Amino acid sequence: MVVNEIFHSIQGEGLLAGTPSVFIRLAGCPVGCEWCDTKYAWDANAGEELPIPEIVNRTVQWPCRYVVITGGEPMVNPQLPELARAIKERNKHITIETSGIKFVGGLVCDLMSVSPKLSNSGQKIKTTPLRQQSSGQADPFSPIRQLIRRYPYQLKFVVDSSDDLPEIQQAVEQIGGANIRNEFETSEDAAKMAATRVMLMPQAKTRDELIAKSPMVAQMCKETGYVFCQRLHILLYDGARGK
Repeated sequence: MVVNEIFHSIQGEGLLAGTPSVFIRLAGCPVGCEWCDTKYAWDANAGEELPIPEIVNRTVQWPCRYVVITGGEPMVNPQLPELARAIKERNKHITIETSGIKFVGGLVCDLMSVSPKLSNSGQKIKTTPLRQQSSGQADPFSPIRQLIRRYPYQLKFVVDSSDDLPEIQQAVEQIGGANIRNEFETSEDAAKMAATRVMLMPQAKTRDELIAKSPMVAQMCKETGYVFCQRLHILLYDGARGK
C-alpha cells in the first residue's frame, strides 16, 4: 500500500487529544475538502509503496501504544483491514480517521474517528451527506450510521462560522444522535455518551486562525452541550507537516 508518511507526534484532536501517538498517513482521498491541511496526501500515488510488515516495523520503532491510521481517506484502501490486524498483533490501540464516506466491516479498531463533511468543506468536495439527501439519494448517512454502531466512535465536525451550527444539528439528527446504539454499550450508556462524542473543532490551518475561531466554537459548545475539540497539533506546531 502507498504510505504518505509515518511519524511520532501528539494526538491533536478528539477524545485522546494530548496522547503521544504514531501516525500512519495513507495516500489517496476522493473527498477533497477545500480547507484540508493534508492536500499533499490526496493523490493515491503520493508516497512510498510499502508492504504491511514494513509499515508495522516503522510504526513500532517508537515506544508508543497509540497508533492513528489516517489519510487521505483510509476507508478507500482495500488493505486497511490487513494493516489494522497487523498493528493490533503488536498490542497497539488503533484509531482510524475517516470522513465516513464508506463502511468497512470487520476492522480491528479501538476508536473510529468520523468527521462528516459539511457544506463549508468548499467547492472541491464532490458531495456531502446533506447535499446527497437533498438531491433525493436514499440514505447518504448510512455509512456513518453503520460505523458508529459497529465501532467505538467520536463524531468531529469542522466549524468555519456560527452559520454551520444548524447544518451540524441536522446532520447529528439524521445520523441518529442519542438513538444510535453502539453494539458495545447498553442503550442507557449510549444516551449518556452520545452528546460527549459529538465534537466541534475550529477550521484552521494556522495557530492564529485557531486562536481566532476558538472562542466562537466554545460558545457553540456551551449552547448545545457538544464538546469543544482542540487541535493541539496546530496550536503546538502551527501546521507544520509531520508534527
